[in-house]
Amino acid sequence: MMINSTQVSYFTLGAYVDTGGFKYLWFMILMCIYVVIVCSNLLLIVVICMNRSLHEPMYLFLCSLFVNELFGSTGLFPFLLVQILSDIHTVSAPLCFLQIFCVKLYAAVELLNLSVMSYDRYLSICYPLHYNTRMTYYTIATLIALTWLYPCVLMVVLLSLTAPLQLCGNIIYKVYCDTHSVEKLSCSDTHVINLFGLVATFSTISGSLLLIFYTYMKILVVCFSGSKQTRQKAVNTCSPHLASLLNFSVGACFEVSQSRFNMNSLPNVLRIFLSLYFFTCPPLFNPVLYGLNLSKIHVICKSLISNI
Repeated sequence: MMINSTQVSYFTLGAYVDTGGFKYLWFMILMCIYVVIVCSNLLLIVVICMNRSLHEPMYLFLCSLFVNELFGSTGLFPFLLVQILSDIHTVSAPLCFLQIFCVKLYAAVELLNLSVMSYDRYLSICYPLHYNTRMTYYTIATLIALTWLYPCVLMVVLLSLTAPLQLCGNIIYKVYCDTHSVEKLSCSDTHVINLFGLVATFSTISGSLLLIFYTYMKILVVCFSGSKQTRQKAVNTCSPHLASLLNFSVGACFEVSQSRFNMNSLPNVLRIFLSLYFFTCPPLFNPVLYGLNLSKIHVICKSLISNI
């Protein structure tokens, strides 16, 4: 029987299992993770915004990264915590599509932000004498605006194509709402959505990866031909960024595997962990990576915490 999308007022999340009293333990663990994510990212945002010495391109791009991680984790964790304590794992259709918008936007902005940061490091290391004239405040504002506005437009178009679909069911086998899971419930033609999703995903990922690859190839050339001081500068500023890229790539691989392949052979707890890695580990580890490795942030954070 075909069910029109206007008749589907809610979705059921089928990946949750009854864990009895352990649900309170999972609730406390996830609550602690969320509190750490919010506090660490918020601390670094405040530190960068309140200290004029940190109003430099690299730190402003980092501020955009931390804002995105607050946004992405807030789009997932409060919903997740409510669902853990609930006995009926349902979500209204408007809230489901809102969550899809949040998590998809978070993923796209994260990748674009990391690619822009690689371009900033490229200018800093390869063109140090021209860095300030090339990376002006206008350039910074333009790059940050594009990092957010471009994926926002893509998500609006994607949801406008997904929402009117005719659905044959309302069970999503994940712990949060996902576009691909909703598309699989469709009884109507999804060729337009699939084509748009493919083009949007390919253009975003390929453009970002090409920029990252190009900038790091140039940085490596300069490092091999430059002085020891240049190599040390490259290592200090690029190592946290490379670690963030690796963390993001691992999470993206887990997310793609969950969405595109049948992983029913894996234990349910492992599948849930893999699906949450993408939205948990980058927001959790990036503040630590940059807070410990960038001396300016490290010193100011240490001073701020000691004065509390």
